[in-house]
Amino acid sequence: MTESQRWFLLIVTLVLGALVYVLAPILAPFLVGALLAYLFDPVADRLEAKLGRTGAVVTVFVFMTALMALTVLLLLPQLGRQVQVLLERVPMIIDLFETRLVPLLESTLGVDLAAMDLGMLKSMLAGNWQQTGNLMAQLVGGITRSGLAVLAWIANLVLIPVVLFYLLRDWDLMMARIRMLLPRYLEPRVALWATECDEVLGAFIKGQLLVMLALGIIYATGLWLVGLDIALLIGMLAGLASIVPYMGFIIGILVAGIAAFIQFQEPMVLIWVGAVFAVGQALEGMVLTPLLVGDRIGLHPVAVIFAIMAGGQLFGFVGVLLALPVAAVIMVLLRHLHQGYKSSTLYGSAQVAEVELLNTEADE
Repeated sequence: MTESQRWFLLIVTLVLGALVYVLAPILAPFLVGALLAYLFDPVADRLEAKLGRTGAVVTVFVFMTALMALTVLLLLPQLGRQVQVLLERVPMIIDLFETRLVPLLESTLGVDLAAMDLGMLKSMLAGNWQQTGNLMAQLVGGITRSGLAVLAWIANLVLIPVVLFYLLRDWDLMMARIRMLLPRYLEPRVALWATECDEVLGAFIKGQLLVMLALGIIYATGLWLVGLDIALLIGMLAGLASIVPYMGFIIGILVAGIAAFIQFQEPMVLIWVGAVFAVGQALEGMVLTPLLVGDRIGLHPVAVIFAIMAGGQLFGFVGVLLALPVAAVIMVLLRHLHQGYKSSTLYGSAQVAEVELLNTEADE
């Protein structure tokens, strides 16, 4: 690569980064639409041979719309009722903490926790949980009073399906045009990187989303069979947290254990809660992950957490949407950089590095 080519790549990278930073407030619907188009493009490709591209896109689009509408109609009322139940039990949680946990901590740690004024907090919550339960209505009212905010919110919601439709229809054509625009000396290497990035993103966006959905259903169903009032809420929370391996299991079993003990006041119910999450974890390891994710290379859990937090800190919600794709690209670049370093004279002699590389490939 010549000096001018390096400068060209550096300038293009800086310009794209500056554009993302400046245009971040309006990029969210376009990025959401692009993410959905990426997820459903394989389905449209399979239907294209029978229905044509436009017919395949319309079929996928109608199916997605119906599925989302059905999910909203069925889940939102249930989740709203369970949030209300949870808010009603906040004073009971404080009572349990004050009468059982505080004495246990005092006797175990030898400290005096009497200075904690839990009574005031309990009375405040007990008197105001109804207002807290209407928080969403107050929030909607506040948004409605701001005409510009509500118009922008509606415009973004309407824009997402429009962007999705056109991107999904022209996805393959756009990828081919982007590939043709690449400098010829970079095109083979970028195509290789794009393939590897697709493996990483496929594992964490396509496969992992399906794993999260399946775990949410398993946890919610199991907790409902146990008799927990807020089974759906905890199941969905644990499923969402499962984007990081074991995070959903840890959060879910802790929250479900506390909620079950408060509802039933019996230690034996904790065994059933543990059994639900043990079954879910076993199914994830032996069935869901091998079937839905397979052997594709994914991002390390710490890399996922850092990427999402860093993206949110730098670019807000747009940064969160860009976090995983950018992390996948960086991971692929680092992998190739590592391979180049191992085969360079900086690491060792070229002959030794080549022999080690051949031995590694033979072991794989």
